[in-house]
Amino acid sequence: MMKVILKIILTIIMSTQISNAQKYPLKEDVVTINGIIKATYEAVSGEAGEKRQWERDLSLHDPNAIYSFPLENTAGKTQQTTMSLKDFHKETDTMVAKTAFYENEVNREVRVFGNIAHVWSTYETRLAKNGPVARRGINSIQLYYNEGRWWITSWTFDKEKEDRKIPQTFDPQ
Repeated sequence: MMKVILKIILTIIMSTQISNAQKYPLKEDVVTINGIIKATYEAVSGEAGEKRQWERDLSLHDPNAIYSFPLENTAGKTQQTTMSLKDFHKETDTMVAKTAFYENEVNREVRVFGNIAHVWSTYETRLAKNGPVARRGINSIQLYYNEGRWWITSWTFDKEKEDRKIPQTFDPQ
């Protein structure tokens, strides 16, 4: 009887792992540039304390993908910071444990040559669902197409400041 119970438990565990492994990437997330950009914004957005869709996000990116962004140090000096996707997820988890974070795209410019693409994605960030815009900026996203799907290789982003507004070419307003 114990062997039967163990077999059932093992079968359930294995089928759960297989179904989770096959869950991502979602085809609609990766076959078009529109799909992959939409999926990245959905994966990172959510309520305070809500677990983000990191498995989905990992499925959108090349395993060696990087994030690069300006970070102000304690002396007030801005320094470009680059990190792996997994490190970016850890940093984001720390932030969203206490803060809701909703980011949406408001404008996009895409350039494609062969199997590579560059996406300029203007975004707005809200710290409450449907709340006021807390900040705006531009994501520069690099992708490549391989094996019937798009892969993100890198993100570089910067936010708008009082003395540095988003250029009109990137701003739909």
